Amino acid sequence: MGEEDVSQWGAAFKAAAGSTAAFWPEPSTMVLATFFVLTFLGLIHSPAKVGYELDEATNEYMRQRTEELQERMMQLLLEIEAGEKEQSWAHMGAPHLPELQHWLFWAYGGVALLYFWNLWLLLRDIPEDESSSEEESSSSDEQQNNERNPVEGRDEGRIFAERIQWPVQSIQFNCQMIKVMVGDLLRFMRWSLMNTFYPVLHPPIGVGSAFEGWSPHDNNTIVYRLLVPMTAPRGHFFHLELGNEEELPSRNSCIRVELVCTCMREQNFGNMVCFLHQPEEELRRNPEPNLLQTLCTDSYLDVHKTFNWFQQLVKRAYKFFPESARRHIRVLPSRRSCRLRMIDVFNRTLFTEIMLGVRQGNSDIFLSSQKTEAIFTPDTIWPQSCAVAEMKFFRHIAANAQQDSFHLRCMQLCARILVGNDFTTYMLKTVVMHLLTIIPLESWHRRDFLQRMDDIMQYLHCCTVEKRLDHFFFGNEAMPRIIILPPDFQTSRPPNLFQHMAQEPTVHARALREFQELRDRLTRLLTFGN
Repeated sequence: MGEEDVSQWGAAFKAAAGSTAAFWPEPSTMVLATFFVLTFLGLIHSPAKVGYELDEATNEYMRQRTEELQERMMQLLLEIEAGEKEQSWAHMGAPHLPELQHWLFWAYGGVALLYFWNLWLLLRDIPEDESSSEEESSSSDEQQNNERNPVEGRDEGRIFAERIQWPVQSIQFNCQMIKVMVGDLLRFMRWSLMNTFYPVLHPPIGVGSAFEGWSPHDNNTIVYRLLVPMTAPRGHFFHLELGNEEELPSRNSCIRVELVCTCMREQNFGNMVCFLHQPEEELRRNPEPNLLQTLCTDSYLDVHKTFNWFQQLVKRAYKFFPESARRHIRVLPSRRSCRLRMIDVFNRTLFTEIMLGVRQGNSDIFLSSQKTEAIFTPDTIWPQSCAVAEMKFFRHIAANAQQDSFHLRCMQLCARILVGNDFTTYMLKTVVMHLLTIIPLESWHRRDFLQRMDDIMQYLHCCTVEKRLDHFFFGNEAMPRIIILPPDFQTSRPPNLFQHMAQEPTVHARALREFQELRDRLTRLLTFGN
């Protein structure tokens, strides 16, 4: 509004005050109304706001605008006061005083309301203006960040990972507690076997999903597995027979027990029996029989006899524990392992499975008592096991990955979605182990969760179509140096874990259908969380 507009409004109010006093009886009210209108028009024509602070040109313009309005208001007040001198207020009379006060109240209220309304509009627009200015100023920085990491700006992986209902676990604490308890049992057992010819038991090694750091189950259903290494007692030697060399890892391995001469040791230490050269009469007087007479069948170490002996040792050992610990441990029947059910101080039930094994040379491969996929396994069979090597691999990955690595959650989710009979947990673990050596560990964060799960499914699908999945521990040049393997593992062609698909077309067709079910189940789990 220019000066001419203001003059016209002032003249109109002046004429109204002089000629239509009956309709506008309060001159002060007309002044307030004039101020109200001028303020409103000034707000309408006020410049746009930029952020929390106006620029210098805008501030100068508004200051000049305010001074002009104040000058025009002063002129109007002077002109109205001059007109009031020519008129008498006597004709208004006392009855008009309440009306004047009433008009003054509403006029002041309207001005105050208009002021706060304008202030609210100003504050409401500030965040939008500020955010838009900040977005413009930081757009170049965001573009640079997206160029460095294309997935930095989106966090779908984190959103889907938080949606999944993960099982409640305290794996690390339970593993440590169980390992200590079994270690205490073994120390007592070694002490009781000191002068016998039974296998020498060594400290336990944690194996299986729990000691690898993942498990698809909650605390009440996790089975904590330990492998107890054995060595031959004095006067004996364990000779490992790996069976068919073309079948690796060997499923038909045996442990042949041989007697060795201890005559030289008898001379040095005394009272040491040589089962090869000792006269039979002296051997009959010896209260301790040799291992061939106790735990072997046809010179081969018998799994069933060995675990009968081991379970009796466990029952005898925990009787010497304090009563509070003894009454919470129970040995469960098992043919190829020693299963324990324990109740800890928090009244939680924990299941432990102890397996026995003989190390192959100085490597991380054992001939163990673990079950095989066969319907029937003879008692003299000790299959070749990579359980210790697998545990060391996951420990190696955990030591080199960043703190928020999500690779164990990926493995856990793979085990949860298993369906059918053609895909096993070990197959999916093999896929994950291959990808952990292919994809950099920096790309296994929570934000990469969806991409890594898709990589696992794509890798599994390609292997299913091609009917080939290589065993991880054979002929793998990407094997970490911390894992020690026998020479034949390093030079042999990797066994095909999908050999059954290559041999049977119907099995392959069923595997393709089960893979689709596997992917659909993963989609439902990611969508609904359970």
